[in-house]
Amino acid sequence: MIGRLRGLVAEVSEEEALIDVAGVGYVVRCGSRTLGHLPAMGEETVLHVESQWSESMGMKLYGFLGRDERRAFVLLQAFQGVGPKAALSVLDVLPPAELAGAVAREDKAAVGRANGVGPKLALRIVTELKDKPLTDGHVAAFHAGALTPAAPPPPSAVGEAVSALMGLGVAEVNARRVVEQAALRLGEDAEVSGLIKAGLQELGR
Repeated sequence: MIGRLRGLVAEVSEEEALIDVAGVGYVVRCGSRTLGHLPAMGEETVLHVESQWSESMGMKLYGFLGRDERRAFVLLQAFQGVGPKAALSVLDVLPPAELAGAVAREDKAAVGRANGVGPKLALRIVTELKDKPLTDGHVAAFHAGALTPAAPPPPSAVGEAVSALMGLGVAEVNARRVVEQAALRLGEDAEVSGLIKAGLQELGR
């Protein structure tokens, strides 16, 4: 079983990346957020990998930026109706820490934003994930915070930029991808206007 790959980014498509490891190309299926964070082609990357085997499809590799995402991917598929595609869609809109927060708040609407996840499946995910360790230490913190009202955190520049692009008709997954790419290039102090401009430029390529 393959658990991690370190190699060069050879190709990137809408759903997969080809990682060249010592001359061997591994096709790894990834969510759009993971694909958006990969370095340029020819540069080195490290992906945490979940290997799955079926008689009809053979071996499939699923890649993630961190161990938390891989663990959440495995947990999600333990629930009826959640396959690899739906699990990747959930993690595209809610990284593990945010998913843990949605579960603690019983926010099925947040989970339901994922492509292919309807209201019933979102409710099942929120219910089944209660007390499951999605991240290292974050779940307990979210549950403790849920016991007492807390002021919502101020919106981040990335969040505001994503919302602005969505207001222009851009799908959330695509808006989040290009804004996060822009934030990596521009740095932590990037302003909302700069992130929006960079995101629109990326979408226009």
